[in-house]
Amino acid sequence: MSNSLAGLPTASISDALDKLGLPGSIQGIGPLHPGHQVCGPAFTVAYVPIDDRGGTVGDFLDDVPPGAVIFIDNQARTDCTVWGGIMTQVAAHRGVAGTVIHGVCRDVAVTATADFPIWSAGRFMRTGKDRVRVRAVQEPLDLDGVTICAGDLVCADEDGVVVVPAARADEIAAVAVEVERIEAAIVTAVRDGATLGHARQTHGYHWLQTPTPGGTP
Repeated sequence: MSNSLAGLPTASISDALDKLGLPGSIQGIGPLHPGHQVCGPAFTVAYVPIDDRGGTVGDFLDDVPPGAVIFIDNQARTDCTVWGGIMTQVAAHRGVAGTVIHGVCRDVAVTATADFPIWSAGRFMRTGKDRVRVRAVQEPLDLDGVTICAGDLVCADEDGVVVVPAARADEIAAVAVEVERIEAAIVTAVRDGATLGHARQTHGYHWLQTPTPGGTP
């Protein structure tokens, strides 16, 4: 499946989401290491606190296809991890594109050695084993008003993470490309002698992210 969003900055994708009146920018999650960029279909995983049924913290990895971006919701917990060195090495070996965690991870040195892309709310060494369990796999997640469904496109870079509904990926990509074009034109105009204010006014910068009146979200 072609991915029209691949290679586009999350900032421009976020602007496109705003232009179309769609949520999708994920707060509080950043790259574990600099220099990574991924965009692939979401493989969703939801965690909840452990109960008397017990549970595991990582066996779902056997079912993740190559090229997917694992999106884990651990309810923003920072007191225990849901991703560590074993999972990093297995995911990298199997061609998983990357992992996004609404929570924390550990074994950061292993992640750096494996050069595996991870975005998380932070890092903490205490295990999630016997503290949390997997509640659901490939079911929708809801993070601060953003719904992440299995197969939605998760795009992440050094600015953070955005999620795009799969059915609207091409539409959002087209708007993001136009954002990129306009911003490049503004910089070129300034280098050619224009003032920043005039260049922005000429190229419609102030309306880049503003929803079109009467548009359909």
